[in-house]
Amino acid sequence: VQLQASGGGLVQAGGSLRLSCVASGRAIRDYYPAWFRQAPGKEREFVASDWRGGSAYTADSVKGRFTISRDNTKNTVYLQMNSLKPEDTAVYYCAAGRPILSSVRSTSGYEYWGQGTQVTVSS
Repeated sequence: VQLQASGGGLVQAGGSLRLSCVASGRAIRDYYPAWFRQAPGKEREFVASDWRGGSAYTADSVKGRFTISRDNTKNTVYLQMNSLKPEDTAVYYCAAGRPILSSVRSTSGYEYWGQGTQVTVSS
């Protein structure tokens, strides 16, 4: 499956963005999608996953502000980001795979990756 992420940009602190990730080649419903992010000089970190179709796992740093969702009819995964902070600045990557529970928050749990979209939050 190929993944194409979009929707990033420059936003002021407190603002919102919605990222989209369109899947092609295979149906996204056959996988568990996730979002990760990577800031300059840091490792890629888990943001959110729609594991097991409704059990949304979210990183503590974004809980209550970010929401992952999917529309299987559009083969698309979304990340709604509200109340953005400067520390949310990073390249955001969508991913898809079939992780077991212990790998839901790990990059190793996901086989397919999009190219990334830059999110910059100004203070």
